[in-house]
Amino acid sequence: MRNPTTVVFDVGNVLLRWDPRNLYRHIFDDEAQMEWFLANVCTHDWNVEQDRGRDWDEAVALLVKDHPTHQSAIRAFHERWTETVSGVFEQNVALLHRLRDAKVPNYCITNFSGPKFVLAQQRFPFLAGFDGVIVSGDERLLKPDPAIYHLLLDRYGLEAGDCVFIDDSPANIEAARDVGMHTIHYPHEQVDLGDELRRYDFPV
Repeated sequence: MRNPTTVVFDVGNVLLRWDPRNLYRHIFDDEAQMEWFLANVCTHDWNVEQDRGRDWDEAVALLVKDHPTHQSAIRAFHERWTETVSGVFEQNVALLHRLRDAKVPNYCITNFSGPKFVLAQQRFPFLAGFDGVIVSGDERLLKPDPAIYHLLLDRYGLEAGDCVFIDDSPANIEAARDVGMHTIHYPHEQVDLGDELRRYDFPV
């Protein structure tokens, strides 16, 4: 395979440090209670539906109906969502800026609520600088569905073999590889992303 010329980023936990615990540690005094809440009320599967495009008011109402005693904590996920992002992976954002300075085409495919991605772009302007963006909530497609990768390629006229895709999820990486992309699995900070990109001769 030829070396890629284009870098495609995931956002959450590759560029942004996202974890609902960043918010809920300010709401729950007891760690065990917080973990119970995230496992049984504001669950991963519930949040994923907002990434698929479900309206936040609808999502909150569904949970409040089933868990009325947790109404305040449920509403916080929506109303205080910005607190779920504690900051950025500074070294990876610096790499992104170096790629842009070198005129390397850069895109992103992210499982993200459309309205929350707009908030994230306002807080972190570098998210508005990609050559193209695919946000799952706007497209109503979620990684690792192959269709979301093909959408990026078709919309922006890219060849899979020219792209390297970076994600923290093994399932998303496998799907990108099956589409024909090069891939870099980034399990948080266990990997030096700069080293991985230099192996493909990117100027970082």
